[in-house]
Amino acid sequence: MTAPHAPITGTGTDQDPVTIFGPDFPFPYDDWLRHPAGLGQIPEASHGSEVAIIGAGMAGMVAAYELMRLGLKPVLYESRRLGGRLHSEPFKGAQGVVAELGGMRFPLSSTSFYHYLNRYGLEIRPFPNPLSAAASSTVVDLEGVPVYIESSADLPPLLKEVGAAWQEALESEASLSAMQAAIRRRDVATIKRIWNDLVPTWDDRTFYGFIANSPAFTRHSFRHLEAFGQVGFGTGGWDTDFPNSMLEILRVIYTNCDDDQYFVVGGVEQVPRRMWQDQPEKLAHWPAGTSLEKLHHAAPRPAAAKIERSSDDGIRVTDIWGDQRDYRAVLVTCQSWLLTTNINCDESLFSQKLWMALDRTRYMQSAKTFVMVDRPFWKDKDPQTGRDVMSMTLTDRLTRGTYLFDLGDDKPGVICLSYSWMSDALKMLPLPVEKRVRLALDALQKIYPDLDIRRHIIGDPITVSWEDDPNFLGAFKGALPGHYRYNRRMYCHFVQRDMPAAQRGIFMAGDDIGWIPGWVEGAVQTSLNAVWGIVNHFGGSTHADNPGPGDRFDELAPLELPD
Repeated sequence: MTAPHAPITGTGTDQDPVTIFGPDFPFPYDDWLRHPAGLGQIPEASHGSEVAIIGAGMAGMVAAYELMRLGLKPVLYESRRLGGRLHSEPFKGAQGVVAELGGMRFPLSSTSFYHYLNRYGLEIRPFPNPLSAAASSTVVDLEGVPVYIESSADLPPLLKEVGAAWQEALESEASLSAMQAAIRRRDVATIKRIWNDLVPTWDDRTFYGFIANSPAFTRHSFRHLEAFGQVGFGTGGWDTDFPNSMLEILRVIYTNCDDDQYFVVGGVEQVPRRMWQDQPEKLAHWPAGTSLEKLHHAAPRPAAAKIERSSDDGIRVTDIWGDQRDYRAVLVTCQSWLLTTNINCDESLFSQKLWMALDRTRYMQSAKTFVMVDRPFWKDKDPQTGRDVMSMTLTDRLTRGTYLFDLGDDKPGVICLSYSWMSDALKMLPLPVEKRVRLALDALQKIYPDLDIRRHIIGDPITVSWEDDPNFLGAFKGALPGHYRYNRRMYCHFVQRDMPAAQRGIFMAGDDIGWIPGWVEGAVQTSLNAVWGIVNHFGGSTHADNPGPGDRFDELAPLELPD
């Protein structure tokens, strides 16, 4: 199936779907993308001008694709591979069977991302989250006691109380229903009224502080807090997010990022790779048949090693082999810490306040371990109990989350044996893949003592620790209390009209620049911000019928807190 579109701005009702529309900057990126007037125009004198884009992940690819359509020549610099953290690693010898090492579940509320995914007709299927129809069954294993669950009605009393307390806390202290109704209607005034009241209160408070001090939870025991952290809601346990700013969690909940999720059959990396090869029908300046692949003569340039000012209106990029090129504009989409670790970036290109925000960004650790199996055997029924022999599994053991991917009865299956975060992920960091697999299988054996998973494994296992990769240094941003000001500085940087000339022309994008890190929609939206900024930098403009994010910035700007 392909995903539906979100409602056109101005026609929204309470029955329309929740989308990632705000809450910090409620601009309709999906409407802007599909408007027949397009994203703007570049003066003909600038057609063919080169723009450097550092990083070929989703943010870099979206910007390159759209700037190419507008008549500029994107020049991508990439240190690793196309796709960035949309990394679909194929299992050896199996056609179209992959381990999703980065992004793997994509909520339908990510409408700007689905704008591109749908263009390529890729097949999506419901992600096998706990208690979802795609999971068939879920096993929750806490304190050595596994509980088999086929629907929410099967939840034990403790977990029912935890779920009810969470919903009550969101309603009473964060106006969940009112905010989601406003997002459905795309009611900017109501969204900003609710959100701007919450920002000063919850910027300096943690996720844990929110639930631990909520009357909905204080009437219960510590065990309820503990179980909430282990099992959580929607996508599983959230205790690794307990230190994060509550604002970050609210954004995820308000916009249904944790709900109605899908995976891409054959791997999500197909999206940026199709964009690389795509030959758009409507192009300014470039002849029919132009693609990013052809403009780059088949491959991106090597990694960027240095970024510096070359003249009053130029920026020089030097790659790792010493080649130097000057550009009127540069877009940086790599992880922000790389500007101080892997790339020699001239300090004068950013203000000291922005450097503070970039350097204080905090990244979360994450580890995954996958195996391919001969078939989706977990659908077999235990002859004694009539239950699935294995289920999507949430546990307080080191595996934390185990996910089962059914690609068809006639195809191999994929098991994500372990998906863990922060301290749980750090336990895996020094271990080779074989040791990780053994530890995961040993933990699962205690939950499923009569099941021999080992005999179903085929091919080689695949694993990742994102913090061990020098190109990423972590999975994604996890904002701490007090980081709202830093988030705002980074996100709003694309509007450069009030900046000194020496700081103009360099732009940033990526989910760590966005408000909701870890979700590809943040990469897409910030990339589109940068596209508007670069068009503006080249003296271009948007159509009056389709104003861009910078055109509406004063109206929609995120709340500014005093320094």
